[in-house]
Amino acid sequence: MIAEPELSNKVSLQKENESHSEPDNDLENQRRGSAGSLSSWKRRRRSQSEKSRRRASVCSHQDRRNGHCQRDDDIEAVTLFEVVRMGKSAMQSVVNDWIEEYKQDRDTALLDLIIFFIQCSGCKGMVTAEVFQNMHSPDIRRKMTEEFDEETGLQYKKFMVYPWILNVTWPLDLDSGDYPLTMSGPYWKKFKSNFCEFLSVLIQHCQYTIIHDEYLMDTVISLLTGLSDSQVRAFRHTSTLAAMKFMTALINVTLSLRVQLQNSQRQCEVEMFDKRPNRRLETFLQKKKEIIEKQENIENLMNAIFKGIFLHRYRDALPEIRAICIEEIGIWMKSCSDRFLTDSYLKYVGWTLHDKQSDVRLKCLIGLLGLYSDKELCSKMDLFTCRFKDRIISMTLDKESEVAVQAIKVLTLMLENCEEFLTSHDCEQLYQLVYSAQRPVALAAGEFLHRKLFCGLESDVQDEVPERKEKPTCNLNHLLTLVNFYQESEGNAQSAYLVDSLWDCSAFILKDWESMTALLLEDEDSGKEALTTLQKKGLVEIMLSTIRQAAEGHPPGGRCLGKKIQMTKERKSQIDDRAKLTEHFFVILPQLLAKYSADGEKVITVNLLQIPQYFDLEGYGTAQLEKHLDTLLKQLKEIVEEQTDSEILEFCSKTYLVLSNEEWATQDQVDSAKHQLFDQLVTRFNRVLRDFLHKGGQFGDTESYQMWCALKRITTFHNAHDITRWNLLNSTCKLLKRALENGNVPEQIIVQAILCSYYYIMWQLSKVSEGDSSKSVKVSLRKQMRGFCHICRQFLNNPSSTVKEQAFIILCDLLLVFSHEEPPIGSEMVEPFAYIPEESLQTELVTFVLDHVFIARDSGHPDNDEECKVGRLHKRRNLLAAFCKLIVFSVVEMDIAADIFKQYIKYYIDYGDIIKETLSRTRQIDKIQCAKTLIQSLKQLFNELLQGQGSSLDRWSQQFTSIKDLARRFSLTFGLDQLKTREAMAMLHKNGIEFAFKDENPKGKGQPPPNMAFLDILSEFSPKLLKTDKRTVFNYLERFVTDQMAAENGEEWLPLILYRRSLLDCRDDDTVSTNSSDQSALSPVQAQFKSSSLKRRLQTEDSNGHVGLNEEQHAKISPRSLMPQLTPMGPGEDEKQRVHGTKEHSLETVRMQSLSSEYGTTTMENTDKLEDGVATKLAEGDLDDVNEILDIDND
Repeated sequence: MIAEPELSNKVSLQKENESHSEPDNDLENQRRGSAGSLSSWKRRRRSQSEKSRRRASVCSHQDRRNGHCQRDDDIEAVTLFEVVRMGKSAMQSVVNDWIEEYKQDRDTALLDLIIFFIQCSGCKGMVTAEVFQNMHSPDIRRKMTEEFDEETGLQYKKFMVYPWILNVTWPLDLDSGDYPLTMSGPYWKKFKSNFCEFLSVLIQHCQYTIIHDEYLMDTVISLLTGLSDSQVRAFRHTSTLAAMKFMTALINVTLSLRVQLQNSQRQCEVEMFDKRPNRRLETFLQKKKEIIEKQENIENLMNAIFKGIFLHRYRDALPEIRAICIEEIGIWMKSCSDRFLTDSYLKYVGWTLHDKQSDVRLKCLIGLLGLYSDKELCSKMDLFTCRFKDRIISMTLDKESEVAVQAIKVLTLMLENCEEFLTSHDCEQLYQLVYSAQRPVALAAGEFLHRKLFCGLESDVQDEVPERKEKPTCNLNHLLTLVNFYQESEGNAQSAYLVDSLWDCSAFILKDWESMTALLLEDEDSGKEALTTLQKKGLVEIMLSTIRQAAEGHPPGGRCLGKKIQMTKERKSQIDDRAKLTEHFFVILPQLLAKYSADGEKVITVNLLQIPQYFDLEGYGTAQLEKHLDTLLKQLKEIVEEQTDSEILEFCSKTYLVLSNEEWATQDQVDSAKHQLFDQLVTRFNRVLRDFLHKGGQFGDTESYQMWCALKRITTFHNAHDITRWNLLNSTCKLLKRALENGNVPEQIIVQAILCSYYYIMWQLSKVSEGDSSKSVKVSLRKQMRGFCHICRQFLNNPSSTVKEQAFIILCDLLLVFSHEEPPIGSEMVEPFAYIPEESLQTELVTFVLDHVFIARDSGHPDNDEECKVGRLHKRRNLLAAFCKLIVFSVVEMDIAADIFKQYIKYYIDYGDIIKETLSRTRQIDKIQCAKTLIQSLKQLFNELLQGQGSSLDRWSQQFTSIKDLARRFSLTFGLDQLKTREAMAMLHKNGIEFAFKDENPKGKGQPPPNMAFLDILSEFSPKLLKTDKRTVFNYLERFVTDQMAAENGEEWLPLILYRRSLLDCRDDDTVSTNSSDQSALSPVQAQFKSSSLKRRLQTEDSNGHVGLNEEQHAKISPRSLMPQLTPMGPGEDEKQRVHGTKEHSLETVRMQSLSSEYGTTTMENTDKLEDGVATKLAEGDLDDVNEILDIDND
């Protein structure tokens, strides 16, 4: 197995030098083969200390700046690797020093560079070298190996680096997978950039001299090629990065040589015009020849890197290596397009677009961005564009948003520089991305849409910005185009998403509210082509979204990117935009409302009414506001008097509320207008009500409509505005009482009257809660509230389902609010202010829920409209939620929740989440009471089943199985912490046992009790009992089991047998379940094994003499006698129990003796240790608490 190279923060150079001169066979061959090489080794040893001191002098200054103090012996260990690791500031001088060393002794310097690459790979080991004489030696290929020595535990890498054969050895460490390029921390954070900088500076400084000596680069490329072919990831990663950076640097050298060649060529041409013998011409020709030779040499080096490393590593198994290759080839294509920007190289980028790793795909797209940004380069990529365009379009839907963003940017550049390749179908696929929930993707798609829609209409869009002040409607064409696009968008397009996508690139169009309002106010008779109704609706929606975006300055819901700190420039721009829109729409909005409210355009009117909530009137003077504000208020009043639509009235109410802001100077003027409006509405309502009461409660169609319109307007405003000064409760209560007496009041009027009365009481309660009201007001509120609750209670029996549902919700809300209300501090009220519903009211409420919520789907509604079905389900869920809130906040008794909990399984799809949350909240309030409620719901279901099937109860029926499933669900809701729920579980089992043995069988004592099968349901809760509690519950069960019952083993007694066994079995994985669904899941072999096991256990019980014992003999049988067959103890358990402590043992014995004496059973002399260390958590009083719960008198 090949291991990753081990990390090394510092590799001792002394060890490396010693390893190079070890007297092994390879080194002896080196000595015999080349005396010159041997002398170079000696020179290297002599000059090593001088070279290290020179590097240390450079690096010690860097260390002092970083606050590090090195010792003298550490200075000698400074290497090229450590210089690169410490930073870029010493890079230039170190490279220059190395070049000087190379010129003096190239073998020594080159070996230092080789060791540098090995160390950068994180290799913690030794590097040895041997010089080979014959390239064709048969031993050469044998030595090019990479293997693992099992005896020494070392990893070997042996490869040829001309003129040496290098042998790299490092210890195998499977736990270490990091190396400098992947390590984190302050020392390694910038290592990659420093490493790349070193390689670039090295080639840059060598480009005129030693790079062309046909020795340095040949050796380095040979080394990198060998390392890149290694199975060790660190070697491949580091060497590939170095080779790709060398390739990039060599391309820069090629470009430099190309410039030199052009200059030399021009010089030669100039000298050729002189016909006299010219020595300078010969010099220039010789220089030209040298440059050409250098170019050929560089070309050979680049070919060696590309064919030897890139072609193998661009498809490496490691995604980081593939990303490096693709990133660099993109740079090569852009910087040297005449050589690399061909189909033979572009195909590698195209193939890698299908890579599985997002980082690799991202590097491909980033490389393509640089190519498509140049129109001249795009002309060379026609074949690539045709071949891989569809793939790039599909990447706009990439699961990684960053990849999708870059793909859209590439297509945007294609649209700009080679538009002919993108069809209309291709563009349509990108258009829909402006509605994406991912904001970066939407912004990139918005840029594409902007260039497609707007940049083609005029040659220079930016020239329009300064002209807008002179021509307010210069963007009309752009706006029409945008509206048409919005109308043609498929699906439920949202204008807020579209505006947010275009906000950064098309703000000068989206903020041109003058042009928008000019289009909306155009007359059809003006001779111009008017907008259609759909276009007007779309334009108003877009305009409202732009106003919201400008005023709030954040994306719409679903696109928020978390908390973003708003810059000063953005905040200033937001303030300016809000002031601008306020100034414009404060004048124009009344005209827009007058035009479109009169035409009956509901959607447009609703959108226009939302604009005032984005106004900023703080900076406006009173004189400047009064004129326009009066016009706006008059228009709002006309809309309220004419419209009855709920949505329009709600936004009118909100507009009045916004304009009456206490911080603005408009408050007094708006309050005066509101009071005038409310006076008119209340007066009209009282007049109609008076006529109705005078006629004896007979409503005509006209009177009904007038009454409904008046109540609808008052109710809508009463929700947000305090209208209690007009004392509407008396009038609405008279109307409701008349409706109860006659029953001829339309249901729409009753609903509005109930809502209006509810809002009145809530506003009064708000005043009382603030403590400003007198005692008479508080007494009056209590009477009014109770009287209104009585009226709502009577409406629960109304024939109209709409009225009943509204009365139920209002009644639940009032009970929820007033049940916890206490008189304010200092109040002199004698009677309680809180209103607690009596038992009869609670019964009526739960009956209403059972009759109107837990019904068959679409009962009484034969239509199959899905929208109607969802609406009805939503109403039923609201009813259930309103009642469950009463349970959760203890307004009604928790016992009443049993009728709700028992529906959990049957209506799980529709209401499962509500019931589960209610159950969880009630358990948090009182665990024991919650357990009683759960067992009560199971009792109710069991009794219903027993009444339906009679005495012959079928335990395998679907109804019984569903009850067991419900019990299992209830058991799971108690969680895994048995300590927290042990008292609740004990109470649950106690109630269940008492219910099972409550009645005697009328057929005689020899027959099981009628409720015996309930023990089968109760066994679902046995796993939630602690080991000690199981024995305690078992002893309580034995109190009800007679000798004759214990001796029975027929099928009708199986629930008792199984329940006893579930209490005796202390192993959690051995609980017996008789659920039919569980049995069906068993294979035949498993079922046969389980059946035979059960029979063997029953036979074992019979053989122990349990059959035929009288009560006295049975009392002598301890549950311990049954335990060996079920939970055998280890050989050392008894001794551990004795060592546990005399005091604890005596206390436990006393408790169990007292418990057994009460139950009439024998004592358990020994108790097993609680599993999983639970016994250490139990206090001495815990068991007593459970005993007290189970010792409650059997009522």
